[in-house]
Amino acid sequence: MASAPGELLAPTTVTAHGLLLRPLTEADEPEVALAMDDPGVLRWAVGRNVAATPLPLRARTWLAPRLTGWATGTAAFALTDAEDGAFLGYLGLRDVQRIPDQAVAGYWVTPAARGRAVAARALDAAATWAFRRPSEGGLGLHRIVLDHALDNIGSCRAATRAGFAEEGVMRESFLEPDGSRRDSHLHARLATDPSPDLGTW
Repeated sequence: MASAPGELLAPTTVTAHGLLLRPLTEADEPEVALAMDDPGVLRWAVGRNVAATPLPLRARTWLAPRLTGWATGTAAFALTDAEDGAFLGYLGLRDVQRIPDQAVAGYWVTPAARGRAVAARALDAAATWAFRRPSEGGLGLHRIVLDHALDNIGSCRAATRAGFAEEGVMRESFLEPDGSRRDSHLHARLATDPSPDLGTW
């Protein structure tokens, strides 16, 4: 049986496409802190409250709710290299089952890991896992959605490459750290969609 809204999720690791997706830990704080100093991560991925937090506290502020996310309906993964364990970014599936059989994906990649299709590979790995039946270790989801500001071309490219089809434009749904609003693309992938061809990296 699929989990109910807000139900505790079993912390899980997923290995695919040269990546290891694992639960975040407190030991990830130094790597998260480096990422939180990147203008792209701050603009697109962390929200106004975290972006406004002083740099020495920013990583801890962002990390704290994700360390407990598995207990509150968010599968919060550190993205790491499957061979050497290098920290490459973050992917979360939040609001699991808030709408039956659905979740919302969010992600970011460290500056050093960009240009290697990390986000697309991670999205496919997480979606493939989440679409599996609970009896097979998955979440039993049918639909995963994500959205990104129209200006965030890299995020759009990663979503499309991972099989998340564009479904429309969400007017003024993205709030910049400076308070300005942007339209967003809505993407979704269904359990019944064909698996994407990620090619090589």
